Amino acid sequence: MLALRLTRGAHPAVQLRRLLVAVASAGTGFLLLCTLGHALGHPDTPGTSLLRLAWCLTPLAATVHFAVAAARTDPGTRPRSGLSAIGLGPARLMAVSATTTALATALGSLLALLVFLHLRGDLTGLPFDGAAARSLAADRPLPLPATLTLLALVPGVASVAVAVVLRPRDLRPAAARGAARAGGRSGARASATKAGGRPARAAAGRRPAPTAPAPEPDTEPDTGHGAGHGAGVDADLDADLDAELDAELRAELRTAAASAAGTTADGTPQGPGGAARSPGAGIHAVVPAPKQPPTGLPWGIAVLAAGLAVEAYASRTGSTAASLTGAVTGSAPAVLAGWALTALGLALAAPALTHLTGLLVQAVRPGALRLLAGRVLMAEATRIGRPLGIVCAVVSASYAMTALYGGTGPLAFGPLTTLGTLLVAGCACATLLTAAAEARHARAEITAALLRLGAPATLLRGAAALRSGALLALFGPLTLVVAELAALPLTR
Repeated sequence: MLALRLTRGAHPAVQLRRLLVAVASAGTGFLLLCTLGHALGHPDTPGTSLLRLAWCLTPLAATVHFAVAAARTDPGTRPRSGLSAIGLGPARLMAVSATTTALATALGSLLALLVFLHLRGDLTGLPFDGAAARSLAADRPLPLPATLTLLALVPGVASVAVAVVLRPRDLRPAAARGAARAGGRSGARASATKAGGRPARAAAGRRPAPTAPAPEPDTEPDTGHGAGHGAGVDADLDADLDAELDAELRAELRTAAASAAGTTADGTPQGPGGAARSPGAGIHAVVPAPKQPPTGLPWGIAVLAAGLAVEAYASRTGSTAASLTGAVTGSAPAVLAGWALTALGLALAAPALTHLTGLLVQAVRPGALRLLAGRVLMAEATRIGRPLGIVCAVVSASYAMTALYGGTGPLAFGPLTTLGTLLVAGCACATLLTAAAEARHARAEITAALLRLGAPATLLRGAAALRSGALLALFGPLTLVVAELAALPLTR
């Protein structure tokens, strides 16, 4: 019920992303059902049906990736302060997000089933003069268990993937986690000691309290309530001291941040001697460079080379263009494995390449524009790089398929091949746009800080244009090179 309420009251942009997830789920479910129809109509060729099912894994992976990206950018299921008090902690919000994804993908699977039954003629008769009846095995009964299994594949995998990606995790370093656990144990020992009659104070992460003079002995008779009253006074003093320390720590942090950014308490830009600073002078403090760059470049290059080698091996063993004519289902599994490894290699190497692009943009005495563009690229290398690498892989695979078909004559794309290609390309582009929207939302505080420092809006727009141009200048030629290398063994 909570998932339905959050779904109904979401922002229109969030609703659009959920609708696109449902459409992608419908396309993938329809391809899976078409594979079932081919298996029913051709029981004597199980290998061909199995290859069709293997080719459906690509749109399935693209749909699940898009569903995960859409779930990550949903502001309604993002942990916020105060929600844990009403029972909406990170684990509950993760479950809500997984349920919302399951509902959207299940709606798409239901739509795919309706379209499939309509084309088979099971609802209102055969449409299109029965043109699709033969390929969908309209003369054979549809097995219910297999149909339900294929339709539940997309919602099940998508919801599990969302739950795994959005699971609650402790993002603190290992040393900080160990210090927190040690502080908790010392606090528990201090509480136990105080309860036993020997007052003690936990020293984990706090400064020691100032020493006070020893109280004079009480000459009044003990009535049995003095111990409890004294414990309550000690607890109040501890709470007051903790509040004072927290307020002092926050004030010190604000002062340090203002001095690092070169501003006063009200956000006015100042130089070392109180003079006004330039708009980009505080970018080093506002947009710090990441401490550790992505480390997937060697692995990405290795996997990419392995994928190209597998495609070359497939071309030498007879997987030529003649076997790929039509629905792209009669090819050897080596072609699919090679393209999958190529896509995986680009996805692994793209974050490191994006980080390298940010370094190159701000190299050799950068100004405010290049410094801002380069720092943002470095900070968002992982978030933007992976979807960008997948888009490059899809473009290179599409180019290889086009060159492959063009070498054997006119384009022979079948309807299912066209649907699968459009589905994978659309999901890849939608995932990239969703990641860009997530990155923009994550930069909201940085943008506000830059505006407070006096940065003009043209600087922010120029930095965005420079980032886009730099990524296009790097990944455009890379995609063309990979596409040529992927198509070269298959067209010989």
